[in-house]
Amino acid sequence: MSYTKFGIKPEFVERVKYKMKNPVTKDRIKQVTNGLTKYDLQDRVKVKKLIRTSASILQENLTESSEDKLIQFVLAQRIDPNNTLHLIKLWAMFR
Repeated sequence: MSYTKFGIKPEFVERVKYKMKNPVTKDRIKQVTNGLTKYDLQDRVKVKKLIRTSASILQENLTESSEDKLIQFVLAQRIDPNNTLHLIKLWAMFR
């Protein structure tokens, strides 16, 4: 399932990918996501907090609608961070 189907703009994704190439930024995001479980990524409140924290680290201003689109995307993916196949699927989607 593509992120564009959720209304997430490719320009936004490219901007975030570029910012994630910075090692300091990447490490800060890794600290935020360290220890997440599949249950955390299915909890709307936790995902919202995760997105807001990540957006502030990446210095991205999100509107309420774009934030909601990102939340819907994460919830729909049913990501299990401990499942290698899920991580490969996400990597392939954003490469």
